[in-house]
Amino acid sequence: MKLVTFERDGQVRVGEWDAAQNTVCPLAFADGEPVYSMLGLIQASVAGEVVVAGDAQSLDDARLLAPLPRPERNIFCVGKNYHAHAEEFARSGFDAGRQINDAIPAAPIVFTKAPETVIAHGETIWAAEGVTDALDYEAELAVIIGQGGRGIARADAMKHVFGYTIINDVTARDWQKRHQQWFLGKSFDTFAPMGPALVTADEVDGAILELRCHVNGELRQHANTRDMIFDIPTLIEILSAGITLYPGDIIATGTPEGVGIGFQPPRFLRRGDRVRIEIQGIGVLENTIG
Repeated sequence: MKLVTFERDGQVRVGEWDAAQNTVCPLAFADGEPVYSMLGLIQASVAGEVVVAGDAQSLDDARLLAPLPRPERNIFCVGKNYHAHAEEFARSGFDAGRQINDAIPAAPIVFTKAPETVIAHGETIWAAEGVTDALDYEAELAVIIGQGGRGIARADAMKHVFGYTIINDVTARDWQKRHQQWFLGKSFDTFAPMGPALVTADEVDGAILELRCHVNGELRQHANTRDMIFDIPTLIEILSAGITLYPGDIIATGTPEGVGIGFQPPRFLRRGDRVRIEIQGIGVLENTIG
């Protein structure tokens, strides 16, 4: 299913989305109780509860929210998870002294983004003028955990994936370099556009998805998730080795080559710029800098 969180007349609901028709079928549990949150739906799915879809309704008078508008925990993020991006980052001078021959990580680099970073498709990314002069984009596939656990084996990892969405790991590169860690420069308000939909794992194969990112209509990033250095099962195994994962946890799997710092000179985002990310089978996430 392609699932969305939407708001109409002040009420938030979850439904099955038909993007072509711009309609949604609101979901309800077997007892008729509406599904009010994506996290509630994920938790119910893990518990084996049945949900049913109602009649299709137009979304013309509704507003799409991020699939998980306010995550329960920080978003887990993976840095430098595509070979070419790891190399362009090392060349950029923003990688805290790393050299090109030391660009490819031997183990996943993991950081987090605060829950308050999340905004929806169509909402405005804060330009943060006067705070940062180096605003950058990162198009990424995000994994949504279904059944949680600790010590999840790689062979069992995909059983714990509920679905996928798109995330833009917006970054203040000057803050990332200055503080020599990534949390601050990646956790400004609005720095995690997400959506528009969450697609369940039975509908797409996260291991072989085409990803594209355009800025103001110009293609900047184009890759396939098969190019990841550390694949999704490996990431889940490593993250869960000592940290319990919970339903609704989000893992941003890294960005490919073509971010703003990869250009000479860097091509950072400015007010009015439009970032459009498309991932095969999931949809289009588009936001403007403002």
